[in-house]
Amino acid sequence: MVFKFELLHQSKRSAARVGRIHTENGIIDTPNFVPVATNAAIKAVDSHCVNQHDCQLLFCNTYHLALHPGGEIIEKAGGLHRFMGRKGAIITDSGGFQVFSLAYGSVANELKSKGLKSHANMVLKIDEEGVSFRSYRDGAIFSLTPERSVALQKQLGADIIIPFDELPPFHCDPKALVESLHRTHRWQMRSLKTHLSNTAKQAMYGVVHGGVENELRKQSASYLSNQAFDGFAIGGSLGKNTRDILQVLDASCPYLPREKPRHLLGIADIPSIEQSLSRGIDTFDSCYPTRLARHGVLITGQGRLKITSGKYKQDFDSIDKQCPCWCCQHYSRAYLHHLFKAKEPSAQSLATIHNLQAMATHMQHLRQAILADEI
Repeated sequence: MVFKFELLHQSKRSAARVGRIHTENGIIDTPNFVPVATNAAIKAVDSHCVNQHDCQLLFCNTYHLALHPGGEIIEKAGGLHRFMGRKGAIITDSGGFQVFSLAYGSVANELKSKGLKSHANMVLKIDEEGVSFRSYRDGAIFSLTPERSVALQKQLGADIIIPFDELPPFHCDPKALVESLHRTHRWQMRSLKTHLSNTAKQAMYGVVHGGVENELRKQSASYLSNQAFDGFAIGGSLGKNTRDILQVLDASCPYLPREKPRHLLGIADIPSIEQSLSRGIDTFDSCYPTRLARHGVLITGQGRLKITSGKYKQDFDSIDKQCPCWCCQHYSRAYLHHLFKAKEPSAQSLATIHNLQAMATHMQHLRQAILADEI
């Protein structure tokens, strides 16, 4: 099937809309939440369970998968869908976010928390050609260019892929930010050229950059809108709070074509989703609900529930009586409380399954609200 975005309803109250993204491996109802499966797996849950719980689009990470097991192995396995047993669409990022985060961002913090080295000298060179860096796994030198990033994503076989881009830090010199934006645009055009030489039934989203500078965001959205991208993502530095994120969206979305889908990269907590919908965002990715689950925090229609609290020790109701997930259909709050207290690995699995379904259900409700022109 050819990639297509079908706009079903435009709210009369805002830029919120309901649509449908058609891909080779399934349909994505929009707006929708996209769970993150960094290493081709959602932590604590296998693909079979994910396939059963309304997960229409899954986000995998090119950087981590390139370092292990490698694009060649996944290609030999028949692509990500066969390798991980995925039924449904997959989106991969370019790897740029992780590379540029090695020295100063979230990846650096993640590696430090695991006792692994993460220093500025892991990134060896950044120039017009691309980036060279050391693998955090074994120190081997690895290079990413726009062409290499796209080639890797072709090997992975995702339905939606992202062009290679640069991620400057939030606190960035204005001149450096402008230079970074222009280089990112050049890298994205090289990525697009490589992609169009062999689309392989994949779609490519252009990524709007420009930090929290409104004029740069406008320039980026306007420039990319005139290119042959299938959709668009809002990326780069999105600021330090929800207000900054909404400012970025207000400066970007009006200049993106209405007939193509829009994705917000890395932001998908419920308050941000609800406020971003009215700006016209269609899909959101984040590890937010799965991370909460691993810490015993469950999402329900009545708000968050901290299952490790002692008040649930003798609570034999399900987590959420309205939830159709495996956990809620078979286990009680008391049992899940026990599993977390006993440090049983299945506690994280069941909690994650629930939170994924809770997010999917919440997005269903939001779609209905948009159809009723309530958002």
